[in-house]
Amino acid sequence: MIRCRAFVDTIRAPGPVGLGMYRVEVMGEPPHDYVRIYDIEARDENKAAREGLDRFQGEFSAPDQ
Repeated sequence: MIRCRAFVDTIRAPGPVGLGMYRVEVMGEPPHDYVRIYDIEARDENKAAREGLDRFQGEFSAPDQ
C-alpha cells in the first residue's frame, strides 16, 4: 500500500446541481515521496481528495502481472 495524503483547494464551488472544481495536491511518503497536483471535478472536497489519492496510488502502484 502506498501511503500518501491530500490537500484540497477549491477552485470553483459546486452549484446547486453541478460539480465543483478542486485542486488536489497529493504528497507521498517514502519510498514514494513525490508530489502530484491534480485538477478534479467533483461534488465536494472529500470526493475530490479521494479521487486524487486514487490517481496517485494508481500512478505509483506496480502493474498487475
